[in-house]
Amino acid sequence: MSQSEQTIGQLERDLSQRLQALYRHRLGHRIGKVTCQMFEQKLAIVLEDSLTLPEQLIIEDGCSKLADEVHDQIERLLQPEIKSLIEEIFEVEVVDLLTDAKLETGRTGMIAVLDKIPEVRNPDAIPKVNRKKAVT
Repeated sequence: MSQSEQTIGQLERDLSQRLQALYRHRLGHRIGKVTCQMFEQKLAIVLEDSLTLPEQLIIEDGCSKLADEVHDQIERLLQPEIKSLIEEIFEVEVVDLLTDAKLETGRTGMIAVLDKIPEVRNPDAIPKVNRKKAVT
């Protein structure tokens, strides 16, 4: 099924599943729930339970600064793959990918800024989309 025949919800679910598979394959880590939501040309992503076991152990040892550095390094290394996944699934270019983690909660947040709104079967389901922009 081509991307323009899919709904925005289907693309968001596909990305969620593919991100879980990426973390499992590359890090051997099963992240929890992944939430993806489009807003205009921005895609918000929240990863639950994103800290790996080594990061958790470092935090338990009282070295949260080191754990933060390790997590930042892991995210930096995964960013090109995450960006490619988004571009493949949504068929748009990712202009910027911003990430940050909250060690206390184990959540990682990402915002992908896209070069345009993806073509989907239901553009009205994307919050805050300027309808004229979505048509052109």
